[in-house]
Amino acid sequence: MRISEVLRNKGADVVTIAPEASVGRLLAVLAEHNVGAVVVCGAGGALDGIVSERDVVRCLHRQGAQLLTRPVSDIMTAIVHTCSPEDRVESLRATMTEHRIRHLPVVDHGRMVGIVSIGDVVKSAISELQDEREHLEHYLQG
Repeated sequence: MRISEVLRNKGADVVTIAPEASVGRLLAVLAEHNVGAVVVCGAGGALDGIVSERDVVRCLHRQGAQLLTRPVSDIMTAIVHTCSPEDRVESLRATMTEHRIRHLPVVDHGRMVGIVSIGDVVKSAISELQDEREHLEHYLQG
């Protein structure tokens, strides 16, 4: 299965935040959209980084409540792994496992067209296994 199929099933909405927004605002955005990560986009929609709940927790442990007033750019991951709509889900599983990544922005010709989470990857794997099981059952019965 290709990433484009995953996006077709789940939608292509991407929640973003500006790098200068506060971590407190980030928490509100995460809660409002019920997501685990937000893409950080600067002027003109350029992909500057990604920031997750995990990033907040790790920094909160070290910095305390003062972290909430700091800019998102202070805690974001600036080197972002991405994928393309033509990539296969199987390759993302390996990338996500190897790099311990839970969210990958999907970029097509330099433009962000979606985001894929580890949950999306697992869901597609389960769907493929169910389809395969059904085909095997039909083969054995027919």
